[in-house]
Amino acid sequence: MSATRLALWRGMVLGRALDERLAALYRQGGIRGGSVFLGKGQEALSVAAAMPLRAGPEGDLYAPLIRDTAGRLALGESLSDAFLTYLGRRSGPMRGRDGNIHRGRPNMGMMPMISHLGSGVAPVCGGLMARRIQGRLGDTVGLVNLGDGTMNTGATHEGLNIAAVERLPLIAVVADNQVSYSTFSDRTYACRSLIDRAAGYGFAAYTCDGTDADACLTTCAQAVAAARAGAGPQMIVATLLRISGHGEHDDGSYIPQALRDRFPDPVPHYEQRLLSEGVLDAATVAAVWEDARTSIAAALATAQAEAEPVPGEEDWCAFSVRNLRGGDTP
Repeated sequence: MSATRLALWRGMVLGRALDERLAALYRQGGIRGGSVFLGKGQEALSVAAAMPLRAGPEGDLYAPLIRDTAGRLALGESLSDAFLTYLGRRSGPMRGRDGNIHRGRPNMGMMPMISHLGSGVAPVCGGLMARRIQGRLGDTVGLVNLGDGTMNTGATHEGLNIAAVERLPLIAVVADNQVSYSTFSDRTYACRSLIDRAAGYGFAAYTCDGTDADACLTTCAQAVAAARAGAGPQMIVATLLRISGHGEHDDGSYIPQALRDRFPDPVPHYEQRLLSEGVLDAATVAAVWEDARTSIAAALATAQAEAEPVPGEEDWCAFSVRNLRGGDTP
């Protein structure tokens, strides 16, 4: 269990370190198109949701949201893919066509994030249905990340409804982060908790403290195992706080300090827990942070040296050969 907890913490550190570098790039004017959306405060849930999944062409299906940098990395996304997309390079998975978070590797089960939010449920359900029809579903599961605002969209409702009707092995992980852009939860939904909706859809229900990494890992592992075992769709609602603004263009000053005080930052919170339990020591903490930042700096330097798209030479197909086959050239 200690090894699993260390892997969870390492994933949270790498996600936080990458987000910090992306935010700095944005402030320096180095991001090509779009904004930067940080997962600060959601790393524990994001990594914990991805860890029980199986990566690969015949693995599970995964649909991240804009704050799932840490989860993407935990499931195998490379630092290069992130930087090549944010910098708009032609060798990136989206070939320089999108400058922020709409990147993915469908051939590896990682769906590109779709705007508007909530639209990711349907492709995951479709992928699971396709495998079922083809007789190769097996114990594959699909996991889709949602937010409190996302839960109020029509696309989410329709997708969750069909998942329940078809008893698909879908896990819906809802990050109730207290604020949809600048609209607080008391103006977003009127039920006691979003988990109250699970019964209406026909999902098994779980709740957890989204700032508690151990609780997130236990809950997500349980839900994924149940879906694999044929128990039908599962819903997790984790309560946490989006520490930053909606994006780096938004300072989040509308979030009151009293609300901030209710939720610890999960990264140092978990780090201190592991230190106090003797699972970590100060030297390891320093080494892991340094390694994360060194790897990020190297990936950024490599991406910056890559060529930008040449409009007259690109065929601008929806997916590149690199994306579909997992190769190294567009």
